Amino acid sequence: MSNPKWNRLGEEQRKAAINDLIYFFEKERDEKIGVIAAGQLLDFFLEYVGSEIYNKGVIDSKRTIEKRLEDLNYDLDDLLDAQ
Repeated sequence: MSNPKWNRLGEEQRKAAINDLIYFFEKERDEKIGVIAAGQLLDFFLEYVGSEIYNKGVIDSKRTIEKRLEDLNYDLDDLLDAQ
């Protein structure tokens, strides 16, 4: 079975996130939730905000690369022989 487009987690990441949700509910909310409920909660967040968070990361990375490329262009211009 393939992952839906919004689910970009690998199996180990998914298991860790589910365990973290279970732990969070126990420690912070004094509630017990099971693996199925934690998985459904994770899926809900991945589906509704996961793409936005992913896209923001890509946009931020793109801006960082563009800034670095601009800096490299200035550095290379400084290396040109004066004419």
